[in-house]
Amino acid sequence: MRKIILLMLACVPFAVFAQGFQVNLEGQKQIGMGHTGTGLLLDGSSVFFNPGAVAKLSENYLQAGVSPLMFKSGFVATGSNVQYNTADKIAPPFNVYAVWGPKAAKWKVGLGVYTPYGGLTDWGTNWPGKYTLVSLDLKTIFFQPTVSYKISDVISVGAGFVYNHGSVNLKRAIPLADANNPQGEAELKGGGNGYGFNAGVFIDTKKGLTIGITHRSKVNTKLNDGDAVFTVPGSLQTSFPSPNTFKAELPLAATTSIGFGYSFAQKWLVAFDANYVHFDTYKALAFDYGNNTTTLQDTYSPRNYKNAVSLRVGAQYKATDKLMLRAGGGYASTPVRDGYVTPEVPDANRSFYTAGLSYLVNKHFDLDLSFEYERLGTRTQTNIETQLSGTFKSNVYIPGVALVYHW
Repeated sequence: MRKIILLMLACVPFAVFAQGFQVNLEGQKQIGMGHTGTGLLLDGSSVFFNPGAVAKLSENYLQAGVSPLMFKSGFVATGSNVQYNTADKIAPPFNVYAVWGPKAAKWKVGLGVYTPYGGLTDWGTNWPGKYTLVSLDLKTIFFQPTVSYKISDVISVGAGFVYNHGSVNLKRAIPLADANNPQGEAELKGGGNGYGFNAGVFIDTKKGLTIGITHRSKVNTKLNDGDAVFTVPGSLQTSFPSPNTFKAELPLAATTSIGFGYSFAQKWLVAFDANYVHFDTYKALAFDYGNNTTTLQDTYSPRNYKNAVSLRVGAQYKATDKLMLRAGGGYASTPVRDGYVTPEVPDANRSFYTAGLSYLVNKHFDLDLSFEYERLGTRTQTNIETQLSGTFKSNVYIPGVALVYHW
């Protein structure tokens, strides 16, 4: 029993590493074009997609958007035909950008507030994996002040300092119960901060082709003095001190991107992005409790992640002077090796399809709309630590809206 409980608790902070938590919803125009944006010059969201492009923006911007994310996953245990599904919940990734600089200046400054990682999953207490996960609520909010400089009419550069505030609330059942507590439970909740940067180069060839290269660093968010609350029979409370505290680290992966944009026939813009996500730094997880007992020990759990890639394409068509139409899609590989798949987001290789439009309300206001459908591949796995065995199948639906003011 002691070994089982330690294995379960060792997996608690694992949730933040699945590529499914890199939500990539930082701009409605870019979502509509299949998440391309590294080599494009569209609006103030260049603060995120390529700080080097910010100085090339012809106007100043103030904008905000939200993309309600609906994640649906099902699980069928090995040897069974009963499917268990996640509850209907909506996570609200958002983005806010401000960009300003004098008209004739070679520089601009910007600020981005956005949510590049997150997750909201609720499997409930009646499914076979309840000892692995009951529910998860993970939030990260990045704040990025940015400076961009136009070296010439062809090339510009930019960089931003990143401050992250992250929080997590995770619940799972534990196999300890009595008449007063029909089901044992562990709840871990806390918040922490991390730091990093976002830098980029933007090239405008003046022949319709634009090129962008960016690197967003790893942001290692440290959770100190989080709350660990255990609901167990009274006879075992000394083995599970409650309230208790914990320390953990949430390393959010670095990403290197290259992107291209090409405009032609006055009405068409096409784009391609390639992203390389540096997940190979996740070799193991360490989990440190404030109060230990012979049953509740600190843990060190290997993960052995691999790097992941995503390829994205998109197009924009100027239907009228006031209406832009967009479509796109792409493919992303999973960093999670066989044997390490968990229900926080049962990660797998995925394909995604997007559409969007912009309507120019007047010369200063744009209304942006987007929609994304994301399909994860079916994945049959037995987790090497928890021994949860079965087949996961997941889909994601993401509408989005943004209001953009420019002058």
